[in-house]
Amino acid sequence: MKLWTRLLCACRRRSPWIFHMNSGSCNGCDIELVAALTPRYDAEQLGVLLQGSPRHADILCVTGPVTHTSAPAIQTVYEQVCGPKAVVAIGSCPASTNVFIDSRVLVGPLDKHIPVDVFVPGCPPRPDAIVRGIAAAAHLLAERGSDSAPAESLASPTANPEEARS
Repeated sequence: MKLWTRLLCACRRRSPWIFHMNSGSCNGCDIELVAALTPRYDAEQLGVLLQGSPRHADILCVTGPVTHTSAPAIQTVYEQVCGPKAVVAIGSCPASTNVFIDSRVLVGPLDKHIPVDVFVPGCPPRPDAIVRGIAAAAHLLAERGSDSAPAESLASPTANPEEARS
């Protein structure tokens, strides 16, 4: 493995930047995610940094069940995160839609719409579980970067899939 690739993998493992997206949750998981970033649980010691734009993030953290309204927005935000990327589903709602399972406004769990790498179970999950989930996603992200994948799979996604094919 080249020196540059090893350095890049070490940076991804030790400094994951996350973008948080709420897709219709009760805000219980959002509160726990914010608590995980505070000095008590100190996710910043792992290098975790909350970003305001998905274009600057490595890991997409999604909370809540996927609604009809939020499904296109989730797909758009997922495409804006540059590759290689990882997705962390925080809470029981993105995994199974939890208590909202028979609701008419839901279109299913998160993994029907975008690929999910790490599920953090709980309703709401503890902040230390969220930190462990983000650390696991950072480890997966570093492994993906170290694979001898073709350059086009590591490139940033385009807004229009038709442009990528031509």
